[in-house]
Amino acid sequence: MEIQDLPKVELHLHLDCSLSYGVVKKIRPGTSREQYRTQFMAPANCPDLTTYLSRAENAIDLMQSEKHLQWVVADVVDQLVKDGIIYAELRFAPLEHMRKGLSAERVVDTVCRAIEKGSRESGIHLGLLLCTLRHYSESMSLQVADLCRAFKDRGVIGMDIAGDEAAHGLDAHVAAFEKCHSSGIACTAHAGESMGYKSVEETIGRLKIQRIGHGVRAIENPETMALILSEDIHLEVCPTSNVLTGTVPSLDDHPVNRLYRGGVSLSINTDGRTISNVDLSREYKLLQKHFNWKKAEFFHCNIEAIKHSFTKEPIKQKLSDKIKNA
Repeated sequence: MEIQDLPKVELHLHLDCSLSYGVVKKIRPGTSREQYRTQFMAPANCPDLTTYLSRAENAIDLMQSEKHLQWVVADVVDQLVKDGIIYAELRFAPLEHMRKGLSAERVVDTVCRAIEKGSRESGIHLGLLLCTLRHYSESMSLQVADLCRAFKDRGVIGMDIAGDEAAHGLDAHVAAFEKCHSSGIACTAHAGESMGYKSVEETIGRLKIQRIGHGVRAIENPETMALILSEDIHLEVCPTSNVLTGTVPSLDDHPVNRLYRGGVSLSINTDGRTISNVDLSREYKLLQKHFNWKKAEFFHCNIEAIKHSFTKEPIKQKLSDKIKNA
């Protein structure tokens, strides 16, 4: 099976975690390969989620102008083309890109225009998710929700919450998600990564989301699994990332196969292509090696990803047909 050539869908991909060496060197000339490896990639023995997330901060520092935001989007689109991606939802936290004078609106406008250009030139269907972060105040989260509403017809298709779930609760963010729901904006949320199944249950209950980023620790509790199945919650699973962040001790111990066999709707994703040092083709090969997955499993996960994507129904049908024909 030529995995590289299979048409693939990726729902969980952070822009600021996916800068290639080429674009980093373009933005910051003189950056060596060793500097790139140590500053932008997680170490092979990454101790925890905090260390993993710290690598994104170095990339965010480089994404503070319109030109650099455009370069990063174009760079990620190039990576997706090489990886056989036909649909992707890119996500980032726009309030993190205002350090050198850009307004939040200008940041989102710039990325929307870059994504539209990348989609037109590559033929890949792309959507944008705006992230609030766990440590944000309620007013900041509401600002992100307002940006989702303002750019709803410009390519923004959903809202997400990311960050350290162990250190910060959801109290400050419920109102923002309620605002998105009232505006018809789809929502996903990170949960069940550094925290256990109770975080998954709380996130589903309080934020009323349709998907969960990661969510793999739901496997720890039968009632949580039953909730996911009954609500048809889709899990955006990121195997390599989960190993690096210590969510699971090794790929052999990853619950992705048990979740799949248990009937949970899930997709396979990279999370951060640079920080995790992986692309989707390599993620697939790892699942082949460790769990003997074949075309049937990958086909099913991609169809489920399209089904639970935040794009419009005609596009879903077109993409599903493309996957089936392949």
